Amino acid sequence: MNKQIYPLLFAQFLSAFADNAVLFTVIAIVMHSSHTESWYIPAVQSAFTIAYVVLAPWVGEIADTHAKPRILLIANLIKATGAGLLLLNVEPILAYSIVGVGAAIYNPVKYGILPELADHNYLVKANSLMEGSTILAILLGMMAGAAAADYSTQLSLIGTVVLFILSAMLTVFLPKGTISKANPGSKIIAFGKEIGEFFTLPRSSFAILGGGLFWLAAATLRVIIIAWAPLVLMTKNTTDIAFLTLFLAIGIILGSAIVILLIPIEKIRRARIPSYLMAVFVVALSMTDSIWPARIALLLIGVMGGMFIVPINAVLQELGKQSIGSGRAVALQGFFNNVAMLVGVGCYTLAASNQIDPVVAMMVLGFVIYAGTFGVTLSLRKPKSE
Repeated sequence: MNKQIYPLLFAQFLSAFADNAVLFTVIAIVMHSSHTESWYIPAVQSAFTIAYVVLAPWVGEIADTHAKPRILLIANLIKATGAGLLLLNVEPILAYSIVGVGAAIYNPVKYGILPELADHNYLVKANSLMEGSTILAILLGMMAGAAAADYSTQLSLIGTVVLFILSAMLTVFLPKGTISKANPGSKIIAFGKEIGEFFTLPRSSFAILGGGLFWLAAATLRVIIIAWAPLVLMTKNTTDIAFLTLFLAIGIILGSAIVILLIPIEKIRRARIPSYLMAVFVVALSMTDSIWPARIALLLIGVMGGMFIVPINAVLQELGKQSIGSGRAVALQGFFNNVAMLVGVGCYTLAASNQIDPVVAMMVLGFVIYAGTFGVTLSLRKPKSE
């Protein structure tokens, strides 16, 4: 692996840390405001993901046709702008959607550059480092953001703006990366053609649909926990909820590290096994009613989730590099991931508005993950070597 991967990991760590500090600051703002409706926090999270869907036809090409450090810098400054708008008491849904625009631009670059910094034999390891450092940032960001927001939401937001700017400054140490020519004509039509082309590649359907299933599960589980924890575990503030989610993040870090030894790119079919187990542990979590069994269940959900998503990301980046371009492939993945997240969070938002018990919602989510894994696996033919 190229040593320049380390500035990338550090820049990504700071940016992801700030992303999640902003999220939990927004949650604190909402919990202390007049927005008491059960649908509001899921709506805030949905506002963040919409940018990934709307901008998908453009952000992949931007990642492949421009110097990557410049795009990372611009994306971080857009995120900082969104956090700054929250400081000015702009409507949280609108301000957090601006952070989402920056994240949508940032995502194809941070993953699209990995195949240029790590060859085939080290690509899963590079993704493991990226996923592990990102989850560590999520873990620390949500804890720090929740604690700071419980003390002062203004100080928390000022801190996130500073972190976004520091992350932007670190990008100057990254290589420009391969710069390809832009496709002429309509970007939306070109994006549609890229979807058609990419889905004809071996293993691509599994990578795209599997990634979407993972993020549907992750996003929906996170918003369910915000309603479930106060009801079942009697948590009282944002910090308590963040600390509970910490075990999920630790599990993903562990799973991301373990998977290097168990699921190489050539054996991607094995990734279905941790996905099935993730579904089982989500159902188990819905049956818990005390803090430590819930923490253990979340830890195991995270381990299985990390083992599922890391090899999927590696396969997608390699296939993208060989075909439509890594940045375009990651943007395409981001499109499907965030459509899946919007569907999952949207369905839960609708259920919550109809007073569906979060325990029931969590159990249903577990069955959806299990059925989804079975359906996604059908798209992956079993190779003769397995």
